[in-house]
Amino acid sequence: MSDKTFKISIVTFAALFLAVFLIHTLPAAFELGDVIGAFAAGFVNPFAAGYSTDVIMCWGILSAWILYERKKFGVKHGYWCISLGVVPGVAVGFALYLILREKPVSSDNTVAPQ
Repeated sequence: MSDKTFKISIVTFAALFLAVFLIHTLPAAFELGDVIGAFAAGFVNPFAAGYSTDVIMCWGILSAWILYERKKFGVKHGYWCISLGVVPGVAVGFALYLILREKPVSSDNTVAPQ
């Protein structure tokens, strides 16, 4: 896969998720008017709880990865990705982080110059 195709695909998936989030989730959350209740609604049955737990754990792993690479490789602005991983979601935060860390990491664990 080329770099251009990679970027287009991750931006497309992030945009699709964002559209679904804005159209489907936000109106219901505003109608409910309760942030904790909206969060808890993701755990209404065992299947929803499984998906919600997976998303929360993926956000935790993404956050650890971002913080690790910030220190080890000097990848900057990852805190935006951690924040976007909470709202609207991990799909957007992860896609943005992949774009931010585009500088290839060389085999000697340094960020290669562009």
